[in-house]
Amino acid sequence: MDKGNQSFISEFVLLGLCHSWIMQVLLLLIFLMLYITIIFGNIVIVILIITDLHLHSPMYFLLANLSVVDLLLSSITTPKMITDFLRDIKTISFGGCMCQILLVHLAGKSEIVLLVMMAYDRYVAICKPLHFSTIMSLQKCIGLVVATWTIGFLYAISQMVVIVQLPFCGPREIDSFFCDIPLVIKLACMDSYTLGILMNNDTGVIAMTSFILLLISYTYILLTVWQSSKIGASKALSTCSAHITVVVLFFGPSIFIYVWPLSITWVDKFLAVFYSVLTPLLNPSVYTLRNKEIKNVMKRFRTTT
Repeated sequence: MDKGNQSFISEFVLLGLCHSWIMQVLLLLIFLMLYITIIFGNIVIVILIITDLHLHSPMYFLLANLSVVDLLLSSITTPKMITDFLRDIKTISFGGCMCQILLVHLAGKSEIVLLVMMAYDRYVAICKPLHFSTIMSLQKCIGLVVATWTIGFLYAISQMVVIVQLPFCGPREIDSFFCDIPLVIKLACMDSYTLGILMNNDTGVIAMTSFILLLISYTYILLTVWQSSKIGASKALSTCSAHITVVVLFFGPSIFIYVWPLSITWVDKFLAVFYSVLTPLLNPSVYTLRNKEIKNVMKRFRTTT
């Protein structure tokens, strides 16, 4: 970066979720409990899948990796948001802000790719059961997970390269609890309107396209099974409904943030909270509460302890 394009700002000011001291204390307690639940719930899922032989299958291998992604996604912004509730002036360094952007998009895009991989796993298991062990071998599952993180990292780096070169010399207040691309671009000392639209559309198109493809794939799976066996369709619906629920919960907020931004501050903040806090909490809950095998493993674990 040349000297004419260097940032003159060493830190940004985060305006947070609200300004009332009582409300901030209440939110601190709520989000602290939610974060502890997220950490505990996702770690339990990972441990159960690793230790129980009944869960050593491609679907649960991918589910364990989804829990790891959720742990990362929630840990990028939530701990700082919790500690910021105790501060009058909430600041984040320029480097810290860039790291948040990098890691949020790394985790976000990795989760998108991972959800696509999980849909592919269900497609092969339900529509091509005789070839499942060959198509979804352990080596291929590991390759899919490596590809997931690689794609997420390359995408996050490509976004980061653009953001870090912008000149920041004027306003430094971010009306949110963490750094995100649409908010940071607005602070650049240049006409960033076109760049903001391009980067938002870039992220939004990926999210929207993946969302539509996932819904089409699950619809195709259910229709295929329904035509062959209604009993099988009932079982497939039970399996796929959990996946579809997670897909809707994850993609819904991101689509409104990047594809159809509402430009309403409190709505944007709610969607950001839902995306970074509630989704990592709901993912393990949805899979655990709707999955008989995991519930059976948890019962066996409780009886042995």
